[in-house]
Amino acid sequence: MTAQDQGEVLETSSGSTILIADDHPLFRDALKHALSDSLDGVRIAEAGSIDEVAGRIDTEDDVDLVLLDLNMPGVKGYSGLLYLRAQYPALPVVIVSAHEAPDVVRRCLEFGALGFISKSLDVATIREAVAAVLDGEIWTPPDLAPDGEERADPDLTARLASLTPQQVRVLMMLSEGLLNKQIAYELSVSEATVKAHVSAVLQKLGVDSRTQAVIAANRLGAGQWPGSELT
Repeated sequence: MTAQDQGEVLETSSGSTILIADDHPLFRDALKHALSDSLDGVRIAEAGSIDEVAGRIDTEDDVDLVLLDLNMPGVKGYSGLLYLRAQYPALPVVIVSAHEAPDVVRRCLEFGALGFISKSLDVATIREAVAAVLDGEIWTPPDLAPDGEERADPDLTARLASLTPQQVRVLMMLSEGLLNKQIAYELSVSEATVKAHVSAVLQKLGVDSRTQAVIAANRLGAGQWPGSELT
């Protein structure tokens, strides 16, 4: 992303606040300047991890849009999107990622994202995409081919989307191989609470064991969650 194409100012809802959630400071800074220079009256906030994202949203209750990277500290693959959609269902989220395979784009939309912006797009197009979402539209890459194939497992997608925020975090930690005791420490809850969350996750996913739950989650995006390929 460069600082070019800074002439046009796009009209958006006055006083909109955008939260850029990405763990790369240089990209955050470039995107911040690109949007600040072109979107009238917009305010930009930044976060480098999922915990910072939640903290910003909780302390700045006027956030109007989150631009979320798919892979940053505290999340892997779609888990960050799942968490935000469960925790803040009324808050619009747009994915900004370098991983732009059509199946990834569609999966993000299925999980509730209101748009998908590739990091490879030019600055002018990124600005137009953000402005469109702020105006209530859903934005996807112009060259995204029609979905001619059925989803691999729509039932699993719906089951994962039904998890509560805490259940999503527990499943994220299960996928990292953490034990109940470790999860309890990370979430500052009792082991009994973790066991209750694990049982609820198993029930919602329709599986019988922790291993099966992780396998089910990993099936989404051709095994991209967990993994480092989504950025």
